[in-house]
Amino acid sequence: MKKPKSARQERILTELNRAPSLRVAELARRLNVSTETIRRDLDEMTEQGLLNRTYGGAVRSLSTEPPVTERHTLFVLERERIAKAAVQLLKGAQVLMIGSGSTTVHTARRIAVEMKNITVLTHSFGVATVLAINPTIKVVMLPGDYHAAEGATVGAHTVSFLNAFYADFAILGASGLGPDGPSDALLECGAVYTAMVGRTAHTVVVADHSKHDRLFPSRYAPWRDISHVVTDQTPGDELKGNLDINGVKLTVC
Repeated sequence: MKKPKSARQERILTELNRAPSLRVAELARRLNVSTETIRRDLDEMTEQGLLNRTYGGAVRSLSTEPPVTERHTLFVLERERIAKAAVQLLKGAQVLMIGSGSTTVHTARRIAVEMKNITVLTHSFGVATVLAINPTIKVVMLPGDYHAAEGATVGAHTVSFLNAFYADFAILGASGLGPDGPSDALLECGAVYTAMVGRTAHTVVVADHSKHDRLFPSRYAPWRDISHVVTDQTPGDELKGNLDINGVKLTVC
């Protein structure tokens, strides 16, 4: 059983995934503890690199993201809507590449229900598992080093293997949607996504509103290389303007 402090700090990270930043007083109210307790937690978590302190509050560290198992519990309804809309863009596709992440797993589950007689290349064990319910879908798992927190293979072997294939669409998630492109918290996954973008005719980025206007270390493609963004809320003016300038089609569901 988790100790109260450990459980509380996990809850703080969950709350920070639902809002770009939170004040100490608001966190104290949500967790039903004193502001002094929250301040001690934030100081300790800052030292661990889990978040960044701000004046009177905290923001999630831009260089980190929770494990994929934790992300699966967030924005479930929004991601289901995104998945449903994304699959409508794939009609007629024969070969897909799908990246790792929680929203891509939702999309893969919808693909398994609505599509048949296709081939899917993926490095995500979660994606492969949900596709397995449809026996007409051929799943090709990419080789590589296993990244436990992401539930996916990464590395030079993964990228090299991708270079032998072409696909009609790549379906990719993102940790952040920045002014000049989508980015990922994990450099290793970013390298795989870059390879997928380079081997497909069209790239669809699926990302909920919590990813808008956030920056992470690995920008895996410029917006000019992305065909479509599917999200659950209209982006802010700057991000939407950059999508428009680069010819990225936007679907808000």
